[in-house]
Amino acid sequence: MAIPLLQYPPTSQNSRVKAFRVGSDEDPKGVSLDKAFDRNAQNVVIETAYRQIFFHAFKVDRDTSLESQLRDDQITVRDFIRALCLSDTFTRSFYNLNSNYRVARHLVEKLLGRQVYGKAEEIAWAAVIMTKGIVGAVDQILDSDEYLENFGYDTVPYHRNRVVGSREVGETPFNITSPRYEAYYRGILGFPQIIYTGTTKSLPKRASQRRGGFPQDYLPWVRSLPAMRIGSGSSGDANMDYLSKVPYRSIGR
Repeated sequence: MAIPLLQYPPTSQNSRVKAFRVGSDEDPKGVSLDKAFDRNAQNVVIETAYRQIFFHAFKVDRDTSLESQLRDDQITVRDFIRALCLSDTFTRSFYNLNSNYRVARHLVEKLLGRQVYGKAEEIAWAAVIMTKGIVGAVDQILDSDEYLENFGYDTVPYHRNRVVGSREVGETPFNITSPRYEAYYRGILGFPQIIYTGTTKSLPKRASQRRGGFPQDYLPWVRSLPAMRIGSGSSGDANMDYLSKVPYRSIGR
């Protein structure tokens, strides 16, 4: 039996405070379909939606039929976001690999554009996922007053009000604080993997020139010493009494 959403107190977050500042690069930038008058602008809306939900959409993750419906005004941006959250890519690569608590936190961050109000909100939405499934949780978030007041039907959700007045740097983006895989599955998959895609810097030819002090330069001279020319069989007598050959020094002489 489905239970109603549990009550949780809202906490003081940066997203709940209206900004009184001059515009900057840290200001949230909403991408809306009602302002997309050409195909390039529509592509920006679609790419932003993919990036908001999937962090990055590969070619296999894209749904060309869904994109075509959005371009032809057959569905709204809100419907497009809903389809991405219920897609096979999201289910297979995120929902199946995380707990309900983490899925709840991810949905709140990506759909409502803010951090969760503590563990209480995670428990509340995790209970919705447990009773109504991922479909019921997504629908309830998209139908909430908070979502409709901030994003409506034609705006892609975004990280709201990242700038903090008392800090030099704003809030950390959600794709860094809540990566797709949790620590358990990152260990199984071998993450993090550092892949360098830049160009390597080649050393100049003068760097390969020896300027003295290399042990390899003295090997021919060492091999020419008389001690090194003696065969390995006569290099020393293991039975020699070395202690008897030490000069004796008596006390008092």
